[in-house]
Amino acid sequence: MAFSNLFLRIISFMHIFENIIIKLQLNFPEYYFQTKNEDGKKLIYDIIRKKFVSLTPEEWVRQHVLCFLVQTKKYSAALIAVEREIKYNKLSKRFDVLLFDKYGKPLILIECKAFDVALTTKTLTQIATYNMNFKVPYLFVSNGLKHMLFVLNDKKEYIQTELFPVAE
Repeated sequence: MAFSNLFLRIISFMHIFENIIIKLQLNFPEYYFQTKNEDGKKLIYDIIRKKFVSLTPEEWVRQHVLCFLVQTKKYSAALIAVEREIKYNKLSKRFDVLLFDKYGKPLILIECKAFDVALTTKTLTQIATYNMNFKVPYLFVSNGLKHMLFVLNDKKEYIQTELFPVAE
């Protein structure tokens, strides 16, 4: 009896948690998302990968970033890569989002964190490490509530900026 009661409480908590994710307004324009439940899991449709993926707090942020790029900033979905594997020092890593320019050259490397994860030096080190493979002119990190954008200046240093590059 005690086990089944605990199980019901866990299921109830998971349902509440999923609803909190869906209703949490991030620091982005409001977007419409296609979601569904499958085998007890909440899924969200990824407009780039063209499939449903597990809805986690980090995924909720990533989907907002993707909509921001495509719907608000008007970048073509064909110029966006999501969660691809890269090699760094013989280690396999996965970047969150990479936006290419119209010539196919990497433009913005994006790191997404869950809304309850602070953007720290560790986050910046992570994206800088991934950038060793790409050497992009822009780095963008977001937890959905706070965003940080960096541009490579003439001295080959990244400085924080508010000017998001315009789609060509």
